[in-house]
Order: sequence, then C-alpha cells, then structure tokens
Amino acid sequence: MTEEESVHPATVSKVAEITLAFWILKILATTLGETAGDYLSMSLELGYYVGLAITFAVLIAVLAAQIKSRAFHPLLFWLAIIATTTAGTEVSDFMDRSLGLGYALGSALLVAGLLLTLACWYMRVGDLTVYPLYRKDSEIYFWLAVLFSNSLGTAFGDFLTDNVGLSFLQGAAVTAAIILIVGALHYSKSLSDVLLFWIAFVFTRPFGATFGDFLTKPAEAGGLNLPRDYASLTTLVLLLAILYISNRRPAKSFE
Repeated sequence: MTEEESVHPATVSKVAEITLAFWILKILATTLGETAGDYLSMSLELGYYVGLAITFAVLIAVLAAQIKSRAFHPLLFWLAIIATTTAGTEVSDFMDRSLGLGYALGSALLVAGLLLTLACWYMRVGDLTVYPLYRKDSEIYFWLAVLFSNSLGTAFGDFLTDNVGLSFLQGAAVTAAIILIVGALHYSKSLSDVLLFWIAFVFTRPFGATFGDFLTKPAEAGGLNLPRDYASLTTLVLLLAILYISNRRPAKSFE
C-alpha cells in the first residue's frame, strides 16, 4: 500500500471542499476569467488564435503543477479554476467568432464533450464523486469536465445576451434563478448531488461571466464600461481576500 492509499481520502483530496465559500470563489473566478480572457483577445488586440494559445499554455502549466502535487494547495487549485475559466472564454469565442459555429451549436458540442468526459470517468472509476477526490485518473477527468463546463457556461451566457437578446443583468438573473433551484433541489435531496454539482458548476459560469460583461461592456450595451484590466485586478483582489478568510476559519460543507 502506498503512502497516499494509507491516508483517509478526505485528508488527501485534491479538490476544495464544496462549501458556500467554494461557490462564491467559483463565481469570482468566472468573472475574472471573462474579463481576463477579453483583455487578452480584445484590449491587447491579440485576437482569438493568439489569446487561445496563451491561455492554453498557462492552463497546461498550471494543471500539470496541480495534478503533480501530492497535497491540496488552495491557491494552486483556484489558480487552475481561473485558468480553465479564462480558457473557456477563449474556447467559446473561438468557436463562435472564428469558426462561425454560433453559440447554440457550440453549446451543443460542449454539452456532448462534458457528457462524454463524465461517462468515461464513470466507466473508469465507477463513480463521479467530486469530494473527496484523491485518485490521479479521477482528477484528470475532473479537470477535463471543468474545462468543458466553463466553456459551456460561457457559450450559454453569450447565447442569452447575443441570441435571446437579454441584458447582462437579465442574463445574470436567469442563471441566478437556475442556481437557486439547484440549491433547493440539493436540500430537498430529490436529485443526485453529483448531477446537481455539475449543473451548478455550469451555470455559475454564465452568472459570473454576465457580471464580468456588465462591468466592462459599453454603457450603450448595458455595461459600466470599466477597463478590463481594472475589473480583472479588482476581482482578483476580492477572490484572494475571500480565499484567505475562508481558509482561516472552518467552513460548513454543502456536499
């Protein structure tokens, strides 16, 4: 028996505990991913190809460090979440604007990718438990599912604003309502927590993304027209502050 196998799984989990702080940090990470992704491709005028290359290079480096690590490091874990959500922004925009697939078809392809990843994960491991997560193969599937989820959430959020015609705040209200329903279903125990986790993970992405758009888009488009770098930095500081506070006091688990 290896040293890792001799330790109780909950003590070696490579994924953060699913608490209220987890979901707050997830929303902030998606807001940061939206503003940072747009900053690379639009503000710096690098374009989607270069932006995609940069974000995936960073993503691969961060995920390699996360998966190689034998312990849970909160800062590294949330940096990986930010990297996947930034890459998700670039993937969604690339599919829609560079490949011309549109958000509806792009969302359908990303749903298929997410379901395939979860199916392969289940066939390999036998369950889809997110926390505690300590097997390396499960962790790889987890991060693949996270990348598909964040890309899907971006595409869905853009579909609400660009195709359906909702304002940024209306889009955030729709996704917030879905998240509240998921929370109610969690406490009612009427659906699997694993299913509810991935639904919430997908829809917290457009919630954070539409808030990021609200901060940075022009006033005539319904936004506050804040510079993307300022919005990104402000969101990052808030995320780090909550991460620091949440790791100094015990949190109530929502798993």
